[in-house]
Amino acid sequence: MVKIGNIILPENPLLLAPMEDVSDPPFRRLCKMHGADLMYSEFISSEGLIRDAMKSKMKLDIFDYERPVGIQIFGGDEEAMALSAKIVEAVQPDLVDINFGCPVKKVVCKGAGAGVLKDIDLMVRLTKAVVKSTHLPVTVKTRLGWDETSINIDEVAERLQDVGIQALTVHARTRAQMYKGHSDWTHIARIKNNPRIHIPIFGNGDIDSPEKALEYKNKFGLDGMMIGRAAIGYPWIFNEIKQFFQTGEHLAPPTIADRVEAAKNHLIWSMEWKGERVGIVEMRRHYTNYFKGIHGFKEYKQKLVTTDGYNDLFVVFDQINEVYANYDITTIGH
Repeated sequence: MVKIGNIILPENPLLLAPMEDVSDPPFRRLCKMHGADLMYSEFISSEGLIRDAMKSKMKLDIFDYERPVGIQIFGGDEEAMALSAKIVEAVQPDLVDINFGCPVKKVVCKGAGAGVLKDIDLMVRLTKAVVKSTHLPVTVKTRLGWDETSINIDEVAERLQDVGIQALTVHARTRAQMYKGHSDWTHIARIKNNPRIHIPIFGNGDIDSPEKALEYKNKFGLDGMMIGRAAIGYPWIFNEIKQFFQTGEHLAPPTIADRVEAAKNHLIWSMEWKGERVGIVEMRRHYTNYFKGIHGFKEYKQKLVTTDGYNDLFVVFDQINEVYANYDITTIGH
């Protein structure tokens, strides 16, 4: 078992990455259904929380069925981070996570996310402020460093552990790499093998198949792994990896009916949480991923992204089920 504070996770847990505009409650619910062990919210601006910004407050919504769940915050000001941790604590998540890894320019420019990688002392102060202001376990997600010449994750891991974090997730790229090039998990394995480190260490980056997950599990020996982009439109990846860990065999791939059901549930839950109109519009970016690789699907994708009423959308889903009832699902790569 893996412990984060009083949270007990199974051996080799699979974590759902916090992803902006993706990891909302409807998506987390799907991933939970399909085997994710620990969920994280989208990242939330500490300044937005303090200002009571509507978008930031909405991201605090969590539900009992998705537990254990962590809320992730980011920012570059100690007082704002401490205050926002108290606001987060009020909605009773299972943990608070700090984002020191987001490479997006608008976040980095504010001296937050991966922008903090240039200043380890600030990273330590921000972390300490959050740890002191909450009774919840505090975890951190970060990257290897700013660029290839400044990989500082070894020092970061030790110093953040010393101020009280209870788990560390490392995306195995630098900020300069963004999401390009290969992730290098050897750096994370080095932290895990550091005798001074006693908190759980999770790896993130490029886990997109059961085979790769097993290879990385055996090769790097971390406490678990976090999956992000590979789960978008494909929540089945969690149970597929678990099955492969346990048996060395693959689960049957999701059928067209499975994909339709997942997309339909995602839509229904999005409408329930965001309201009908916003739920329908914001769901449109997900359809490509649910039905990726299906031959001749363009016509139905066009219908899904242009249809406005949910009853009409359900008609389109029924059409897809009917037309593709005998489709050879093994022709779809993941």
